[in-house]
Amino acid sequence: MSTSADGPTGLWQCASVAETESHGEAVGRQAQSGEVYGLSGDLGAGKTAWVRGFARGVGYRGRVHSPTFALLNDYEGGRMTVHHLDLYRLASAGEVAGAGLEEYLVQPDGVSVVEWIDRWAPAGSEPMAGQRLHRLTFRTLSPEAREIFHDPPRV
Repeated sequence: MSTSADGPTGLWQCASVAETESHGEAVGRQAQSGEVYGLSGDLGAGKTAWVRGFARGVGYRGRVHSPTFALLNDYEGGRMTVHHLDLYRLASAGEVAGAGLEEYLVQPDGVSVVEWIDRWAPAGSEPMAGQRLHRLTFRTLSPEAREIFHDPPRV
């Protein structure tokens, strides 16, 4: 694991939910308006726990929960709005566009955290012009432990 202007990057191992949230909080403290954090990983891999920490790092003090059925939750009250999207129920970029979510995925007003980013931008795809897309991949190591790989935007 290393730290850059974008927060902790590289490979990070978390032995508990609290450590997963702590990693998210560290990244959230460094987040800037207009960035998109795209999360991928299996169900239960720690994505929503990470978002709880991320929102705390941005200064949000309310409840954070997965927007699986709403597609989008906005968390206001921190230093910027956190747009929390969950694309699990959408099958393709076309469905994401049809749901009117593109504005949150390119240059959001505030910062966007997107669970199931591969539904919009498959791994290995090039970011859109002007997009600052961080990719985070979550892998379950045990019932409590997670591995997170944070790949910051290429400049």
